[in-house]
Amino acid sequence: MNKERQAPDYILIVATIVLLSVGLIMVYSASEAWATYRFNDSLFFAKRQLFFGSVGVLLMFLISRVDYWTWRTYSKLLLIICFILLVLVLIPGVGLVRGGARSWLGIGAFSIQPSEFMKIAMIIFLANFLAMNQKRIVLFKKGLLPALAFVMVAFGMIMLQPDLGTGTVMVGTCVAMIFIAGARVKHFMGLFLIGVAGFVVLIISAPYRIKRITSFLDPWADPMESGFQIIQSLLAIGPGGLLGMGLGESRQKYFYLPEPQTDFIFAILAEELGFLGGLFVLLLFGIIFWRGVRIALGAPDLFGSFLAAGIVTMIVIQVMINIGVVTGLMPVTGITLPLLSYGGSSLTLMLMSIGLLINISRHNR
Repeated sequence: MNKERQAPDYILIVATIVLLSVGLIMVYSASEAWATYRFNDSLFFAKRQLFFGSVGVLLMFLISRVDYWTWRTYSKLLLIICFILLVLVLIPGVGLVRGGARSWLGIGAFSIQPSEFMKIAMIIFLANFLAMNQKRIVLFKKGLLPALAFVMVAFGMIMLQPDLGTGTVMVGTCVAMIFIAGARVKHFMGLFLIGVAGFVVLIISAPYRIKRITSFLDPWADPMESGFQIIQSLLAIGPGGLLGMGLGESRQKYFYLPEPQTDFIFAILAEELGFLGGLFVLLLFGIIFWRGVRIALGAPDLFGSFLAAGIVTMIVIQVMINIGVVTGLMPVTGITLPLLSYGGSSLTLMLMSIGLLINISRHNR
């Protein structure tokens, strides 16, 4: 293990700060109409984004100074705390309901989303588990099954809220980590079929999820209800063209696209900054992916490698799902675009996760 600190990955830091800055500008642009209408303050969402982003950046740099293997010592404790929070959020009167899901703890506007904390806690715990049991991961009962058991229990608790989007990101990230650790493909094939069957059951069990699937296949079949969001998103992206309509000149943000500063912020960005603006953002995410992979490959121990791989995989999955939804390539699900979408817990936790990546880069071989 290399305990001599090197210079942090400045390319990763710059890409993160630039994305965060673009996000702040776009949150203001996308939300000014809604903020003025609902709160009589066009800067309402932008000021909160600036606050959470500033807190997140501070925590990112603080965590980047803490040796990453310190978190290995507390991996079990972090997981237990997150499980307790997931239980608390399900208690009526304790958990706050927003958007039809009981996913929040807090008072009024200042609240946290325990499922977001569970994602990073599970990545830390699983990285430690895989580092300690890598040779056994090829065994189904003694390696793969125990690793997945913790993940599926957490997924089940998140689905009780329900929050399929966050649960999907967590499961996808953890499965990728287990695969990277050396699990056998034939074991995954059987679990994949079981997972597909379970996913179908989850969709059938909730009528609103069925509507999301049908609206994905044909949004114009119900343009005023289930297909409304994706239609308005495409109507934002289309007119953007190559160079966009100009910063602040979006039409869809004027009460056509609901809550444009959150899950559909990329649609407003494409409308105002065009194809080149969207391509620039994707290029920045590509840089984060590239640096994350380099950090994972150069980590001085297995725990660092699996931890870095988990974090970068989580970011990539969220980006792919969000962009897929916004462009009509995937059914609508509540996944924010990392570092760009308006958010408190999600933005802060994402920056903290990148802080872990930065620290691992300081110990790379």
